[in-house]
Amino acid sequence: MPSRKQRRRRQKLKRHEYEYVLETEEGEEIPLESAREAREARESGKGADARSGARKPAKAPVDRRGRTVPEPSLNRVLKRSAIFAPLIAIFIYWTSSDDANFSVAQLVFTVVLLLAFFMPFSYLVDVLVYRMAMRRQQQRR
Repeated sequence: MPSRKQRRRRQKLKRHEYEYVLETEEGEEIPLESAREAREARESGKGADARSGARKPAKAPVDRRGRTVPEPSLNRVLKRSAIFAPLIAIFIYWTSSDDANFSVAQLVFTVVLLLAFFMPFSYLVDVLVYRMAMRRQQQRR
């Protein structure tokens, strides 16, 4: 015989539309509006707020997983570049032919040149993702 958790999961899969629900202590399922509201209700542990329908205004857009999409920033791009710079250097060192004999200065110059292309495109991708999330959030309203 399936457990109560397994039965709930099976019932959830049989629903036509995927929805987030909050289960009260009595076993009653209350549908919630969004994943963000479901997460907030779980973290706060207050089922009464979810039942009353009180929604907090969303400041940042939320992606499909329910996580907030941060605004694009140069600081995040610099951190990402600092992570990828050594990986790019190692890749160039390993893939260079033995005849090339890269000096350290040439290797650093090549990495800086590649990062000069990587950083603007990384920022551009962040901007595009943020704009798509904003549009999706506005369409839901």
